[in-house]
Amino acid sequence: MVSFSSFLFSGLLSKVGGFVYGCSESGGKMANTGEDLSQFDISQEEKDKLVAEVIRYVLFKTHQNSGCPIKRDELTQLVTKNYRQRALPALVINAAREKLSTIFGYEMKELQRSRPSSTNQGRTSQQSFADVKSYVIISQLPADVYRKYVEDVNTAHLTGFTFVIVSIVYLAGGKIAEVLYQHDRTYYHCGESIADGLWHHMRRMGLYENEENHPVLGNIKQALEALVQQRYLQKDKVNGPEGNTLFYELAERALDEAISKKIKEYISQIVQNDGASADVE
Repeated sequence: MVSFSSFLFSGLLSKVGGFVYGCSESGGKMANTGEDLSQFDISQEEKDKLVAEVIRYVLFKTHQNSGCPIKRDELTQLVTKNYRQRALPALVINAAREKLSTIFGYEMKELQRSRPSSTNQGRTSQQSFADVKSYVIISQLPADVYRKYVEDVNTAHLTGFTFVIVSIVYLAGGKIAEVLYQHDRTYYHCGESIADGLWHHMRRMGLYENEENHPVLGNIKQALEALVQQRYLQKDKVNGPEGNTLFYELAERALDEAISKKIKEYISQIVQNDGASADVE
């Protein structure tokens, strides 16, 4: 059965060109756009086509890659494959962001990849040290409307998994070590006990690193890796006397103010409920 969100996505892709080209603008705005375009030596129609192409690409990649951020470089290449004007990508991307918001109801949110901490001298991040911009799209629908008409109940388990893992890392101070099991022995990372490791907490929930056919999540390692690809987490290695230690840290999406606020609210509710239950007992 095709979910409503998939049906909606297909409809959005088919309408991108018509909505972008057919959108009426005020005379003053058109005049400003004309002034902007004069320096690029392209027509309004060419600019609209580029904007539509960027929007189509963003919608398709978001659906195809389960919400993984889209690098700004990818969008820049879309624009510059036929045009060489250096400032043109910024104009087109900003116009695409505006159309996604005003016509399609999506915020195209920019993520700024965080730099590695300068306090960890032995740290070698798996992410680039350079600032990398990327984008995700977020629905601007009211929460109750989104839940009723758009939210796919078939992916609720992934939302729950994301919330739990991000909450574990958040409660650990934003950074937590991975734990290794080898030959039924417990290994410690840089003096940290097993209770400090992410996999310890996941095992308590019945999620094991060697499990490939979980009835809900499938391959557990891949489910965890997906959170890295979606930029909720990032992995970093720290060189120490005991060898390389892998850490999971909160990444851009988990550090976003809106998401961070929700996590705090949910954790507070859980703690209050547990406290109330303890009082009753």
